[in-house]
Amino acid sequence: MAKKGTGLLMVWADVPANKEDEFNRWYNEEHLPERMAIPGFLSGARYEAVKGGPKHLAYYELESAEILQSPAYKKVQANPTEWTKRSGPGTIATTFIRNVYSMIHPKALTPEVVGAPMAPVLQIGRMGVPPAADREFNDWYNTVYVPNYEKVPGVIRGRRYRAVEGTPTYLTLYEFEHPKVSESPAWMAQREASPVNEQMRKHMEHAPGSPGVYVKTVELK
Repeated sequence: MAKKGTGLLMVWADVPANKEDEFNRWYNEEHLPERMAIPGFLSGARYEAVKGGPKHLAYYELESAEILQSPAYKKVQANPTEWTKRSGPGTIATTFIRNVYSMIHPKALTPEVVGAPMAPVLQIGRMGVPPAADREFNDWYNTVYVPNYEKVPGVIRGRRYRAVEGTPTYLTLYEFEHPKVSESPAWMAQREASPVNEQMRKHMEHAPGSPGVYVKTVELK
């Protein structure tokens, strides 16, 4: 059964401390199962930031971004439950970001990746790029930057996405074995592994809280 596709739905939130317990219970007991029952939703898990933010992340692997235009999704989206109205991020969150993405790197998923489980840890970069540098930046990121970081022990894989809903334009998703991967000497060494890295990184316009490192807390099996 496919567990990964070419689309992502990513929902980040910060919520008041006195509402977190109810928020987590709503997400884990109702909202995550509700979303995962929709055709085209392949995997779903929740993560919490140990670096960067926002704190809470709900991460869904989709067959494609177009799944969110399907009648099944639109029906559920248009009919929130009473619990959602009380405890969902649209009501209680102090930060609420909902972005939809389509994969741009790699060009296609291998059978191994399609069948792979949700990673225990993610590092996520959310960034924009000046239009004049866009093509050069993407060529470098896809052919130099991500492949080099994938050589680092503890990195499972890296993928890149373009936003089809929300901002900023790009998302880089690294899957890690543990939360200290991007603090390792091997990771740090890759920052300057190519002579063009320093110049190209200057084009990155990171969103607040990016890059963030997230540890998995809940996954539906």
